[in-house]
Amino acid sequence: MATLDLTGLTALPAQVWGAVRLVPLVRHRPITGLRLHTRLYGDDPAVVTLPKDAAYNAYIPHGFVATWSDSPEASFGTDLTSPTATAPASTCRLRFHRRMARREDRDRLRFLPLHLAMEGYLALHFNGPTVLWEEWSQRAIRRGLSPRAEQAYAGAQVEGLADALKLFEIHPDQCGVVLYVADALAAAFVVPHPDDYRALHATLLLDMYGELVHHYALLAAPVPAFTARLDDTHVRTLDDLRAAANRQSTEWAAFHATTMAGGLLDASYDIRRVHRAGRFTLSRFLPGFRPKEENHIGEIITDQRGRTAYLKTFRLSESQIRRGHLLNTLASHDWHLPTAAQSLGTTVHAFGLRLNQAGFGHLLNEHVLAGYRARARAAAKSSQANPAKFS
Repeated sequence: MATLDLTGLTALPAQVWGAVRLVPLVRHRPITGLRLHTRLYGDDPAVVTLPKDAAYNAYIPHGFVATWSDSPEASFGTDLTSPTATAPASTCRLRFHRRMARREDRDRLRFLPLHLAMEGYLALHFNGPTVLWEEWSQRAIRRGLSPRAEQAYAGAQVEGLADALKLFEIHPDQCGVVLYVADALAAAFVVPHPDDYRALHATLLLDMYGELVHHYALLAAPVPAFTARLDDTHVRTLDDLRAAANRQSTEWAAFHATTMAGGLLDASYDIRRVHRAGRFTLSRFLPGFRPKEENHIGEIITDQRGRTAYLKTFRLSESQIRRGHLLNTLASHDWHLPTAAQSLGTTVHAFGLRLNQAGFGHLLNEHVLAGYRARARAAAKSSQANPAKFS
């Protein structure tokens, strides 16, 4: 387990539009040798072939292509889909991709942003029970958790995000942004060079966001802007004014790192390497699935010194956190329901019903699940017949 390190990136004062708050991240020394550009795929449904005859089906409007070398380079633009490739209106084309991350040349790697991270979440303990306990169904034993599905929203569906991206200022050294919706951290996006950020700024509308972010943007009231207040009693010269402004900038950056982004930066992650690209490493990460807390999945590219060149995150909803927590609990106890329930301080029938509510009821034998429901009803009737009294 490790934490995310954003050393070298500085948070500048936020910009606000309605419920959307964007915090620019700048680098005074860009990371050289790595460049990113986007490749647009259009609105066709996509299938990604994975190892062991698995497949990932999703709406994938774009991908990223990373190129690397030993000398600085500029990003080389955007590849648009061919207009001649448009399918007739009465048909639905299906786009196929080989792997989430695939090397296309000696110094070029194509990967699917956020879908790389989501696949890691969906593959969590995907093979199902490791021991054939009697509670598990034949489907769970033969197919594991297949199929698993999660719902997300495109950035264009997040209320106010398109206007915010269009109106907000891009700073000269900006290499990233932290996106908040109703002051809940929704996503972080980091690239190695300011040229990359200017080219990829609008791709935030093509990214996917969880239901929490979508609902907050739709229902939340506008958030207040943070304004700096200088103590003019100590300002006598331009140097005094400059020093006071610099102190405010330093305090804002520290406040953002420790308070606003603390849920992302203070957490520990299980980071798994996906691909090595020269002196850079592409990895994806999963959180500890802490219930009632902020949890993010994502992907990251680091250089040989461990510096973050690229980062993209996705905030999980409470139901997604719950599913990850239940699966981790089962796996850590060899999928033995009684010991897993005991570790959570609950009864086996209550734990079984929690699995059912989380969408994993099909993994249990039907007669076992029916027995859990019957025990829950009996316990509820017993509590009604014997109410607690206090006098």
